[in-house]
Amino acid sequence: MAHELPALPYDYAALEPTIDAQTMKLHHDMHHAAYVKNLNAALEKHSNLQSKSAEDLVRDLSSVPEDIRGAVRNNGGGHVNHTMFWKIMKPKGGGDPTGAIADVIKKSFGNFSDFKTKFNDAGTKQFGSGWVWLAGKPGGEVQIISTPNQDNPLSQGLFPIFGNDVWEHAYYLKYNNRRPEYLAAWWNVVNWEEINHRYEAFKSGKLEPALATR
Repeated sequence: MAHELPALPYDYAALEPTIDAQTMKLHHDMHHAAYVKNLNAALEKHSNLQSKSAEDLVRDLSSVPEDIRGAVRNNGGGHVNHTMFWKIMKPKGGGDPTGAIADVIKKSFGNFSDFKTKFNDAGTKQFGSGWVWLAGKPGGEVQIISTPNQDNPLSQGLFPIFGNDVWEHAYYLKYNNRRPEYLAAWWNVVNWEEINHRYEAFKSGKLEPALATR
């Protein structure tokens, strides 16, 4: 079965003023759609891989044939990353974290303010295009990491609890080159309920981040 572009769970303008409608339309309808199209095109060469989830593909890139490995890494990663990204944002989101994710942030980073500072700093310092993540380690601990391009923590044996996109196409129309301003504003649309679902999936040992969603 071909991979499909998921619908946005809200209107293009729903995240304004933090993220403008034009950026959302371009980001979802053009950029994410291109990753899905290119992933499907790459997998046409190896039909035995077409039944695998995008998460499984990026989790074990060494098992992907070399002739399409780069395309799967970039486009499969882009598909996985953005499928998560739309879900972990919502209209009238933000505020302080609640539930289990609030507890682990406090335990691991002291308080939410310090966590945001460290997370935003990692996103600001990611050179060029990439993502900044709160990732779960196999032992149950969490850490802040950044990855280049469309790389996903799954490829490092980590669980992507949530991440923010720091490619310029995610923010340039509104924030231009002011990435730190975008990173600071992004917390106003975070969907802590969805992030808690993902964190609970990580704690329960599930392999597929998609299983964290309802």
